[in-house]
Amino acid sequence: MELDTSHSLYYPEDYQAFLSRIDQLSTESPAQWGTMDAAQMLAHCAEIQEVSNGKELTGTPFIVKLFKGMIRKMVVGDKPFPKNSKTHPQYIQTEECDFETEKARLLVALEAFVEAENSSGRPHPMFGTITHDEKGWSAYKHINHRLTQFGV
Repeated sequence: MELDTSHSLYYPEDYQAFLSRIDQLSTESPAQWGTMDAAQMLAHCAEIQEVSNGKELTGTPFIVKLFKGMIRKMVVGDKPFPKNSKTHPQYIQTEECDFETEKARLLVALEAFVEAENSSGRPHPMFGTITHDEKGWSAYKHINHRLTQFGV
């Protein structure tokens, strides 16, 4: 399994580029695929980032626990996420979300992630111990996937 280290949420240039791309989003930004609107996508990203930052992950189905090794490889691997792929139940957004609230929530979560770069942190609630490079890359990969989904 190859780990792409050319990008990382820990790299200042990648972090700043995400802030700029997030700022280009609006409530009118159309999804290129999937069912989430822009506010729901921001809530989805914020929830995932908050779990990465230490928030509890709850409601993991047994089948997901069985396949966590394969899922981990997909998350930290260099292949792009497939469009419309399944996600953990905690990350699913079906309710109406407030765009500005969720945008602010994501920005706070991203900042906390970057500021905690050199802290030991706790193991990921599903994947266990992941390396610094895997954590930075997987955060970059997911957010890039979602921002691309909304054309920014």
